[in-house]
Amino acid sequence: IGHYRERIKGYMDRAEQIKAHVNQLKEDGKYHEQIKIADDATGYSYETLFKPYISSALSEVWIQDPYIRHTHQLYNFLRFCEMLLKGLCQVKTIHLLTSQDDSQDSRVTLNVDYSSTIHDREIRFDNGWIIKIGRGLDFFKRPKGRFSIGYCDYDLRQCHETTVDIFHTKHTKTL
Repeated sequence: IGHYRERIKGYMDRAEQIKAHVNQLKEDGKYHEQIKIADDATGYSYETLFKPYISSALSEVWIQDPYIRHTHQLYNFLRFCEMLLKGLCQVKTIHLLTSQDDSQDSRVTLNVDYSSTIHDREIRFDNGWIIKIGRGLDFFKRPKGRFSIGYCDYDLRQCHETTVDIFHTKHTKTL
């Protein structure tokens, strides 16, 4: 039994060292994680992808995506906003930088700015997290029909291949 306690203590000490290292990387603005979403993969709803980076301290979000134009892209943006409102965070303002079209919500201020020169896609949370998604919010494939699996639940929706890069910085700057 003593042998197992010693091994468990070793594992716990190592876990604490890793946690301290990750916290230092976040503090220094050097934290980077990458998620590769394979073509036809499922299980990548907005909740699944973003929940680890949303905290109760989150109150402001900046989204840069030049392709929020078509109906399905507007629905993706709306679903992303709904995900934020269902979470533990206290989001008060959402900023969207895109190329032409508009929307509005009730208890949350939506600031929409337009740019004809943007191309990159990223989401910034005021708690320090920066998420860069190669395809922006539009990484889901079109459902096979209105009554097909994955039409409503994005965890069951097939994805296009894309890369998600996650960074943390002490001070999130606005876009």
